[in-house]
Amino acid sequence: MNDIWNPWHGCKAMMGEFLLYYNDILFGGIYDNRLLVKIVDNNKKYNMQEQLPYEGAKSMYLVDDVDNKELLKEITIDTCKDLPNKK
Repeated sequence: MNDIWNPWHGCKAMMGEFLLYYNDILFGGIYDNRLLVKIVDNNKKYNMQEQLPYEGAKSMYLVDDVDNKELLKEITIDTCKDLPNKK
């Protein structure tokens, strides 16, 4: 993923899973070997399937095509446009 994202990306290990950040914005994570992103208006156009990251959590979108780097970049940027920056 490093070759398509700018230097402001990152991930954080959390309880056996990984939280994913772009420009300091938490936009998704890797849960049980699945790439999931938060559901926002801006990423509904990708028609992704809703899934639960873990029991009791809010639904998130499953990113199926993890080998398509350009699509991953578009989904990430579009998702983050609708999420608040924590700064």
